[in-house]
Amino acid sequence: MGTEWDSGEDADGGTGDGAGDGAAPGATGFALEVSQNRYLSTRDDVMDAVLTVTAHDPVESTVDTEAAEVVLLDCSGSMGTPLTKLLAAQQAAAAAVDTLRAGVRFAVVQGTHRAAMVYPAEPRLARVDDRTRAEAKAAIARMQPSGGTAMGTWLTLANTLFDQHPTAIRHALLLTDGRNQSESREQLDRALAACEGRFVCDARGIGEHYEPRELLRIVSVLRGRAAAVRAESELAEDFRQMMAVAMGRTVADVRLRIRTLPGVEVRLLKQAYPTELHLTEHAITVDDRTAEFSTGSWGRESREYHLSLTVEREGRPWNEDLQVAVVDLVVRRPGQVEGRPCGARSPVLVHWTEDLRLSTRIDPRVAHYLGQAELSQAVLAGYDAYGAGDHERAGVEWGRAVRLATESGNGEILARLVRLVEVVDAGAGLVRVRANLRARDLLDAAVSHVVSTMRPDSAADPPRQDAPSGPDRTCVQCGRISPGSAAHCAACGRRLDDEGQPDQAGVGLP
Repeated sequence: MGTEWDSGEDADGGTGDGAGDGAAPGATGFALEVSQNRYLSTRDDVMDAVLTVTAHDPVESTVDTEAAEVVLLDCSGSMGTPLTKLLAAQQAAAAAVDTLRAGVRFAVVQGTHRAAMVYPAEPRLARVDDRTRAEAKAAIARMQPSGGTAMGTWLTLANTLFDQHPTAIRHALLLTDGRNQSESREQLDRALAACEGRFVCDARGIGEHYEPRELLRIVSVLRGRAAAVRAESELAEDFRQMMAVAMGRTVADVRLRIRTLPGVEVRLLKQAYPTELHLTEHAITVDDRTAEFSTGSWGRESREYHLSLTVEREGRPWNEDLQVAVVDLVVRRPGQVEGRPCGARSPVLVHWTEDLRLSTRIDPRVAHYLGQAELSQAVLAGYDAYGAGDHERAGVEWGRAVRLATESGNGEILARLVRLVEVVDAGAGLVRVRANLRARDLLDAAVSHVVSTMRPDSAADPPRQDAPSGPDRTCVQCGRISPGSAAHCAACGRRLDDEGQPDQAGVGLP
């Protein structure tokens, strides 16, 4: 292996060029794989890797899994204008209640400038059976719009209700049509901090006046997914599907535990697939060299994470593998208050070299998710520019986004973009901004800009990074050499065109 890990713990093997022994399923049905190019230039101190976590076969059946659900429905005055929003919310909440399996604990909360119980009447969770389903749906049908919007109070009540069931897999579903105007940003942040790690929350925006960044902030902290409701008629099926996914989760929480050598720091950790969720700021300190990052509850699925480490070069050996970090999974199953390592352990390696053919090659998965991050940024930049009245700039950014979505096969984002622009040349990023854009289409793109796609060959072992392919390309932005197959500069992350120049953003056409 080269320089040995000095923690006193044995790490599983691996080459750093793809799946090592750490890619084998752990004792609890989870697998962890680290994908990276371990080679760094002797001038570089940042190592990027993609962590693929797969739940192959969680051992618990959903029937035996203790679960708790809270539906948080915006019932502010604006939900009555038009009244179809509230009616759609009531129908969707009823569909969600019907999707709950028997025996699950649940509640419905009415959210305005305060939080109030809809069902049951007292602050507790009811158990699902035929009687409680009927009672809950009758109570939902009686809801009337009034008051303001204070989502922090809604989440706080959900947290209080979940407190009564600490070993359950806990999930909340939040729907809003407005901005969080009845409380300050600081109040919402305090509520989110109190809820973090205690339950997962998915969020939906309906109508034309909510703030996308508020929904994305909530789901980022609470490890859920956000989406926009473009048509009220779609909401009931959306709620039904979200609840079905929640009912399929059998693992309460999975944490990525990252242990580093002295002089190594976690620069970035984010979920890269299926959506971007930034986790860096939510680190849970175990000791001065170890941090854990909660990823939320799991069913049978696969997710990918982008890890970036800053590695101090001084005093480190060159031309040999150095194990600079070890990544473990810590799994908390229903009935367990504390999590346990599941045995799916993988190292992160660094190998400093002066051979540019090795150090300038970027791992295919890392390159893919750098492109997805650029795509996300372009969609949101276009939304901001359009909102500021700069339609020309919006066309430039959305053109860039169309090109990136096309190249990476991100059909979900591309479908949203074509509602905003007419595509002239997808490969070149040439678009025309459509006239009279609907607010709902703009919000749909803004909320969904974090949706990513998995690299098509992610399930397979990536190619070795020491095999040259094609003519090298030089980035004029920073002067670094990249392989002919690289889409981004290995040093500065800028996209490369066929001549090795930084690619120009898509041009918005009149």
